[in-house]
Amino acid sequence: MKATAVKASALLLLWTWAGAALAQAPANDFPTEARADYVFACMAANGQTPDALKKCACSIDVIASILPYDRYVEAETVLSMRLGVGRQASMFRAANFEEMVAELRRAQAEGEIRCFY
Repeated sequence: MKATAVKASALLLLWTWAGAALAQAPANDFPTEARADYVFACMAANGQTPDALKKCACSIDVIASILPYDRYVEAETVLSMRLGVGRQASMFRAANFEEMVAELRRAQAEGEIRCFY
């Protein structure tokens, strides 16, 4: 009976520790590849300097803290599709995508304010 109580206590401790570790993990963590892609593009626009690297990395961290990755991908896809021509591209200019794009733009603006100024 004593061994069972020790096992139960150990299991409870492990479960509590795992729960705490999960609670500390970022809720909207972007994959490393997505973060790197953003930083490379940002540095291309802002200079290939160590200062630009810091600011761009900061900016994607801010965006990731505001916007879940799946919504980020959806909004980026809409923006990229809007660059095209023809009927398919015009579908992505429809009003039903405006809030999605606006949400991304707000997150990007927050990143710029916090990291570039």
